[in-house]
Amino acid sequence: MRKVKIYDTTLRDGSQGEGISYSVQDKIRIAMELDRIGVPYIEGGWPGSNPKDKEFFLAMSKKRLKRSVLVAFSSTCRSGVKASEDKNLSDLIKSQVKIATIFGKTWDLHVDDVLKVSLDENLLMIKDTVSFLVSKGIEVFYDAEHFFDAYKANKEYSLKCLLAAQESGANIIVLCDTNGGTLTSEIAQIIGEIRPLMRVELGIHCHNDSGLAIANSLSAVEAGVSMVQGTINGYGERCGNADLIPIIANLSLKMGVDSIGDSGVKELVHLSHFVSEISNMKQRSDQPYVGDSAFAHKGGVHINAVMKNPKTYEHVDPVLVGNHRRMLVSELGGKTSILLRAKDFAVDLNKNSPEAKKILKLLQQLEHQGYHFEAAEASFELLMKRALKKYKKFFELEGFRIVVEKLANKKITSEAIIKVKVKGIHEHTAAEGDGPVNALDNALRKALKDFYPTLAKMHLSDFKVRVLDEKAGTAAPVRVLIQSQDESESWNTVGVSGNIIEASWQALLDSVEYKLLKDNIKSS
Repeated sequence: MRKVKIYDTTLRDGSQGEGISYSVQDKIRIAMELDRIGVPYIEGGWPGSNPKDKEFFLAMSKKRLKRSVLVAFSSTCRSGVKASEDKNLSDLIKSQVKIATIFGKTWDLHVDDVLKVSLDENLLMIKDTVSFLVSKGIEVFYDAEHFFDAYKANKEYSLKCLLAAQESGANIIVLCDTNGGTLTSEIAQIIGEIRPLMRVELGIHCHNDSGLAIANSLSAVEAGVSMVQGTINGYGERCGNADLIPIIANLSLKMGVDSIGDSGVKELVHLSHFVSEISNMKQRSDQPYVGDSAFAHKGGVHINAVMKNPKTYEHVDPVLVGNHRRMLVSELGGKTSILLRAKDFAVDLNKNSPEAKKILKLLQQLEHQGYHFEAAEASFELLMKRALKKYKKFFELEGFRIVVEKLANKKITSEAIIKVKVKGIHEHTAAEGDGPVNALDNALRKALKDFYPTLAKMHLSDFKVRVLDEKAGTAAPVRVLIQSQDESESWNTVGVSGNIIEASWQALLDSVEYKLLKDNIKSS
């Protein structure tokens, strides 16, 4: 079977999408999940461009990827500066990656109007950069920026740029449709013309400004490229990048091309939802293959036909990508994927047992309310163990009050007063914080610290709020996602309510109780 390399650039190109801002911990979580699923290449960012990416690469240098390779991104050296003296390239080398993706100008328009150097000098910058990195033992992927526009404008010069990278030691030349304006027929034609001229492998990197990024990427594969670059859910600047989710599914299920293996393809729904939640972006219900509506059937003829033979209205079996069939009229369709996830938490469920039916009903009710457990594994584990009565509370809340005060010419202050019962003892305490949730977190842990000292080793590392019904305005229910961490790991919890403080409390409570459960502390 033919194999195509998948190159994920969610952490760099995807983060440039409007409304997306990843923390270092967000990037680490996404990278580790991509590695678990088996995405071959993960572009972590541009080490020389900002402190966050430097911190990310430093953190990742201490982790061990099992199935993926971390890639750093950068540009060719600056005009008038040797590659060996270029700060961006020096930072790239310090990131300790074994592979670098370097983008360079290929369109004479950009060389003239953006770089403002001669065409020959641009070629020298490409050669110097690639050869320098190769001399340092780094494998180089060369992103030929704006290649298709460049080829149509000046075929001879654009080819010189590709050959300069090839002759200098680049392992793969990636053809970029950076403006996203190339038609699918043009992609196939141009690749067909240049492929015989190249000794190295070719890749494709498409943007979606014409709504053709997925089609163009697949057309490029048909034309012979061996690498596809894109982002999870198509996140990216302007109209986004090529969406790797349907690309991977189409390669495997339609074209007979392997990319991340059958086991990885079955995780596409999970991966898509996981990344959307961390990105704080609403999941598209109509997203091909992985959306909640992708295999949903509503009313009359369709349901009748699908019940007799699913092929009548489904182009593939939804199980192949980790999705499931839904009959909207009768609310059929199980939660098999959630049951399978339960096994990861040592919760063994049989879908036909009374306990499983009870849990499935609870999950359906909670998801209908807006809960989403794909990126809140800790809350999911607690939910399962509570439902199966394999969990005992570590403390009981008796009540809390939060005071937010704003005095003239002074900043807003928040104070939380909390009452809890711990091991038969009533604790009543208060604490201040930067905001109401931070104050509540401080007060809760202050009340519990003498009973559970390990709570001092955990802290909240991220806090996200999503409005679930924009039309309801300030009365809209919200979903709060909290990320917590201690000295060894991080975990995520979720809460949903029409009151943001109540939603935050639910997620905060799960966060603390998961820490206590994780540490095997026995409640009285």
